[in-house]
Amino acid sequence: AQVTVWIGYIQWHKDNGFAELKEPILQPLDTIKRMDAILAFDETGKPVEPAWPEADVIIGNPPFLGDKKMRAELGDKYVEDLRKLFEGRVPGGADLVTYWFERAREFIERGKVKRVGLLATQSVRAGANRKVLERIKQSGNIFMAWRDRPWVLEGAQVRVSMVGFDAGIETDYILDDKPVVVINSDLTTSLDLTTASRLRENMSLAFIGTQKTGSFELDSDQATAMLSTTNNSYGRSNEDVVRRWVNGSDITNRPKGMWIIFFGENMSFDEAKLYEEPFRYVEQHVKPERLKSRQKRLRECYWLFEKPRPAMWRAAERLHRFIITPRVARHRIFVFLETTTIPDTRTVVIMRSDEYFLGILHSYVHELWALSTSSRHGVGNDPTYNAQSCFETFPFPWPPGQEPLDDPRVTAISEAAQRLVAQRDTWLNEPGLSEAELKQRTLTKLYNQRPPWLDQAHKELDQAVCDAYGWPHDLSDEAILTQLLALNLARAAKQGDAAAAAVETHTDDEE
Repeated sequence: AQVTVWIGYIQWHKDNGFAELKEPILQPLDTIKRMDAILAFDETGKPVEPAWPEADVIIGNPPFLGDKKMRAELGDKYVEDLRKLFEGRVPGGADLVTYWFERAREFIERGKVKRVGLLATQSVRAGANRKVLERIKQSGNIFMAWRDRPWVLEGAQVRVSMVGFDAGIETDYILDDKPVVVINSDLTTSLDLTTASRLRENMSLAFIGTQKTGSFELDSDQATAMLSTTNNSYGRSNEDVVRRWVNGSDITNRPKGMWIIFFGENMSFDEAKLYEEPFRYVEQHVKPERLKSRQKRLRECYWLFEKPRPAMWRAAERLHRFIITPRVARHRIFVFLETTTIPDTRTVVIMRSDEYFLGILHSYVHELWALSTSSRHGVGNDPTYNAQSCFETFPFPWPPGQEPLDDPRVTAISEAAQRLVAQRDTWLNEPGLSEAELKQRTLTKLYNQRPPWLDQAHKELDQAVCDAYGWPHDLSDEAILTQLLALNLARAAKQGDAAAAAVETHTDDEE
């Protein structure tokens, strides 16, 4: 670390015309130490914040470790001690890197440090992580940032954000190498969508798909064999627990025809055993994996998914189909699926079955909002779709469930959505094409090509949605977002603080 800093120091001098360097070139850097920078323990074993060396500026590349991986990598006790120590300052679901941001922020607030520059994965500007950047904005300001840059090290490729902040002294702001007037806590400029509230009217509608944690999946031949078995005790049908399974790539590409064994939300051991062949498969393929888990429930209830999403299935009881979208995808695509299908955790499921609702979700108005409130993921830098930040904050033309069904504007959206879905399905499954040719027909490729008929279908849908809002058809992106934010804030003020209505299904929405 010390050598890297000196190399950067020398490079800066060379690039800025300062030729002379002190000798020896590699001087002591007592401010860089090998230690745990965020958690220590006093003589009684109580967690405390370790002392940091005195410095004018803090720069660094803190470790990238997501919230979901912290316990596996650091241990339960470490994570619990760390979260207790930073309680009220760093949200429980935040990534490890945010603790460095909060500690550095506090040093600035106390006047011990002038400036800070830190790296993080680009998810620092979304979800629970963003709360730490909001605290930086409250006690000081972000004066420099790069939202999304590729970071390649020894073959590993991630996307990073770089953030510079101080006590609010700097008056020149640079975002992605360009001068701007302000940098918001989500590392955007101008319109601050982080002020949007979760709307109670949208809650209990969008859910993350199930998380299996184990080899429950079956190929088509395995599923067919189980479904044809009729020798279960007490006449149980394997159709109850052998279900079609979809993940994000099944939506954006051709469905792989996968199945999965799903013993429901909380089926007992004795009841699950009645499905003899599926249960035998789980004992052979899932149980050995689960017995290695550190989580007691995963070991003891090895036949059940880790997260079966009971609230999602309660919401699905009254529907014959739902709307589903990948959590990460280049294009924001929504499709209908039957409620007998088991959605994977890399999908978001919306509990509506009507074309009107799908039409709103598939409009440019909603796509623009989703892109503006999402984070980016992976080497492809594809946008994510999160139930909390993208869906629950989005103000529909009418609150969900309060649409005037006989209104011609609702009918126009439904009809435009129907045409769009029908035309897409015809293209995906065009008669007369060979199997090899059909494999090339995917929604990702369709939206990459964007043929004229698809453009026209979306144009008709977008115009119908604008009519429902009472907007002209030629609004700029900035104007659309401004209108949506104003509508969100107005509804949030009318309904009170919707964020208080927590929904358990969303606790792991930001990964």
